[in-house]
Amino acid sequence: MTIDPFYNVRAWHSFVQETAHDRGPAPQLPLIKAAVAVVIANPFAGQWVEDLSPLTNPSASIGTELGARALALLGGRPAESYGKGGLAGLNGEQEHVVACVTTTFGNALRDAIGGGKAWISSATKSAAAGTSIDIPLAYKDEVYVRSHYDAMTISLPDAPRPDELVIIAAVATGGRLNARVGGMTVDEVLARI
Repeated sequence: MTIDPFYNVRAWHSFVQETAHDRGPAPQLPLIKAAVAVVIANPFAGQWVEDLSPLTNPSASIGTELGARALALLGGRPAESYGKGGLAGLNGEQEHVVACVTTTFGNALRDAIGGGKAWISSATKSAAAGTSIDIPLAYKDEVYVRSHYDAMTISLPDAPRPDELVIIAAVATGGRLNARVGGMTVDEVLARI
């Protein structure tokens, strides 16, 4: 798999967090959260550009690649949650990242991880290299499943450089361990499908 050559890729970063238990009863299987980030050149750094569609139009290729790589990190388990986001280096704008993670990107990400009906939670900001960002996670088929409200914190020591963008996709095998504050459940959603 490759992404559109419009995007000049400098680096890929992968993250996996596997949690066996969290104070309470241990789940049958550990919770796995995974994220993949791609660092690309920002073609609009240092300038005002009204039309950001050149960033958006080929972004399905980024969604497909990030989704496939993140799903692979789950070790063969399906993704129940997903999220997206990214960082713009300080010579760019937050809007440059947003242009890369719109519906075009999101639909491809959904397809790459095996589907999803819910909108994909996201977080974006402008930042210096090494800045952390919390990529929100939510249940892939219904955003109101409270047990799956979570996040994965990502930080890249060398990115984004001032003229770069970092685009991130995150997935998880389930909701928070020992979630118990009520709300709609996954079983309720599955019963409606």
